[in-house]
Amino acid sequence: MAISIDRDLCNGCGLCVEICPFNGVKLDEENIAVLLDACNECGACIDECPVEAISVTVIKEGIIDVSQYSGVWTFAEQRDGKLTRVARQLVGKARQLADILGVRVETVLLGHDIANLAQELIQCGADNVYIIDHPLLENYQTDLYTKAIYDLTIEKKPEVFIFGATHMGRDLAPRLAQRITTGLTADCTELTIDEVERLLLQTRPAFGGNIMATITCKNHRPQMATVRPGVFREPEKDPTRKGNVINITPEISESNILTHLVKFLKLEKKIVKLEEAEVIVSGGRGLKKPENFSLIQELADLLGGEVGASRAAVDAGWISKDHQVGQTGKTVSPKLYIACGISGAIQHRAGMQTSETIVAINKDPEAPIFKIADIGIVGDLFRVVPELISVLKVKKEKEMVV
Repeated sequence: MAISIDRDLCNGCGLCVEICPFNGVKLDEENIAVLLDACNECGACIDECPVEAISVTVIKEGIIDVSQYSGVWTFAEQRDGKLTRVARQLVGKARQLADILGVRVETVLLGHDIANLAQELIQCGADNVYIIDHPLLENYQTDLYTKAIYDLTIEKKPEVFIFGATHMGRDLAPRLAQRITTGLTADCTELTIDEVERLLLQTRPAFGGNIMATITCKNHRPQMATVRPGVFREPEKDPTRKGNVINITPEISESNILTHLVKFLKLEKKIVKLEEAEVIVSGGRGLKKPENFSLIQELADLLGGEVGASRAAVDAGWISKDHQVGQTGKTVSPKLYIACGISGAIQHRAGMQTSETIVAINKDPEAPIFKIADIGIVGDLFRVVPELISVLKVKKEKEMVV
């Protein structure tokens, strides 16, 4: 739909300005109401207007000419001047998709003084890196990031646009999709290409993880998706690879900001970064009680890894949710994943099955976790894990002596 204002009917009363929750309307120099970019078409002003100068029109959407769109784009998320792992993971996957489609990989990098990150993206597989640099973009702000990327997307017309399913990506991607009027598939676990129709096949768990749904966006572009961190592996960097760095000057200002950042408050507690861990030792219902997670912690510490958990352990209150691995938790892809006392429900497997090496410890030989394990140990975890800890301690002591 589209909101419009009849200038001949407007009497300049200003009630629409007062009622708008998004600062999306103002009175111009002629004292006539005009809509701003901040308008999200909520319709609050329509009922408030006493002279019915504001109206809404339902626009029938037609099928666009998809041949005008080309390229696989990624959003390169950075924090504190450093690329996130998912930014590199997405470029690596985009390279695979783009090679099938025969197009370029282009990535969008926003922030302030972040030009030094462009070469890393090129080494990961990007052909073009669009740098949108502005002091107002130093910290993530939904309104500014959305406008800057929207303007570039409308101009360049990418065929595919993928984001990380992080706090930032989950906030930004749907806002952008709504403004562009295209579809968005959230939390994908796989992306492939239908080469005949040039469609992005977007696969994600559905119905509680009991089935895997493949979604396509046939009539709109770009085809957009968010992907959980850790689903795809980081590509090997090629320091000899060449690409183009394109600087974009965004048309943004303070007037585009609906919410103002006062200050950042960093959490004092340790944040569990399972998505970035190379080793994860996870515990499940088989631990029997929360105190036994100390066993998992000790093994993880010896291996230089992080502690994960199944949903059952989290729901039981044995450990906090930021440790949860699975469809409703975090998707991880470490070099080594050790599952202790975890049966391996499909929801859990969906979050860790791309790990390089999976070791499963369970006394039930029929446990589903063994179907995807590289190494399966059928036994009591309270005997197996202490033995592993003992062996690792001896090995570590020998290394210290040497």
